[in-house]
Amino acid sequence: MKTINSLLLGLVLAACPFAESLSQSAGDAQRITVRSNMLGIGGTRVLDTYLSQEHFSGFGLTFLSTSEYLRNNRCWSTLVEHEANISSVHDRADNREELEGAYNLYLGRLRTWKLLDGRLALQAGGMANVTLGVIYNTANGNNPAQARFALNIMPVGAATYRFQLWNISFTARCELAAHLAGIRFSPNYGQSYYEIFSCGNYDHNVVPTTTLSAPEWRTVLTLDARLSKRVTLRLGYLGNFQQADINSIKQHVYTHRALIGITKSFSIIPRQL
Repeated sequence: MKTINSLLLGLVLAACPFAESLSQSAGDAQRITVRSNMLGIGGTRVLDTYLSQEHFSGFGLTFLSTSEYLRNNRCWSTLVEHEANISSVHDRADNREELEGAYNLYLGRLRTWKLLDGRLALQAGGMANVTLGVIYNTANGNNPAQARFALNIMPVGAATYRFQLWNISFTARCELAAHLAGIRFSPNYGQSYYEIFSCGNYDHNVVPTTTLSAPEWRTVLTLDARLSKRVTLRLGYLGNFQQADINSIKQHVYTHRALIGITKSFSIIPRQL
């Protein structure tokens, strides 16, 4: 995971117009990494009219890894998040089952404003999101699965507040992101995957999207409690609400997760030459 994060960070910095300011050694500020790994459990709701007209609901598990890279005298930071999800859902009559799995990668750049003597940090910026996933209907003979692929651009905002209570240092954070525009893969209504990949019959299968055709909203709420110099407990909530209405096919995947994990911070002081 560390290797993947390092490669992704390099790509983000190379493509970002603010990369030069981050790579400058003037002042050689501390490079700080805040990393958390969390497990989540909670409800999932799925609809995909390519597979079934029924609504499915059940429970799922999520692994969420978050890394934020910043310098203590810079106002820009880089955010990298890996979100892997798997769910088992049933129809309302509990006769049919669907299995849903997805991996979401989020790469963001955020501008920070510090208030209240540094206790409050407000952040705003943008992020790119790649979604890879599948929905599998165990009752379907033909076309039992629906692939999910999307590339989105999302505005993102966050607020972080640090406070003391019962001689324990707490950090509360709220992160919000919404879909603005992107592209998405989808078969057309009545089109099989055999036609797409074996026969090569393209039929509007890569579709530009906006917040109107594929609205998405993501909320991450966390509370860190620093229990010792090395251990910081993180509790949180993840709500990821993805939906689309493309090629006469409606789809939504709504997930609610209660999160628990550990947060670590690393500081590196560049060596003077």
